[in-house]
Amino acid sequence: MIKELDQVVLTADVPAEGLVVGDVGTVVLVYRDGQAYEVEFMTLEGRTVAVVTLEASQVRPVGQREIVHARELASR
Repeated sequence: MIKELDQVVLTADVPAEGLVVGDVGTVVLVYRDGQAYEVEFMTLEGRTVAVVTLEASQVRPVGQREIVHARELASR
């Protein structure tokens, strides 16, 4: 079960925020026993890019054998 402060992986693009599948965020709030999550996405330097509410189907837990991959944000 995903808990607050867990890292999660985005499973669906969120174009309005410039987020794409595979982006990693941190859960800051759990809604309705895990039916939805408030997730913060940050740059590697610690700047918040977006805080979004996502349904459980839009994120998944980080796997034990996954590594983070850096990408540059598109200009807004």
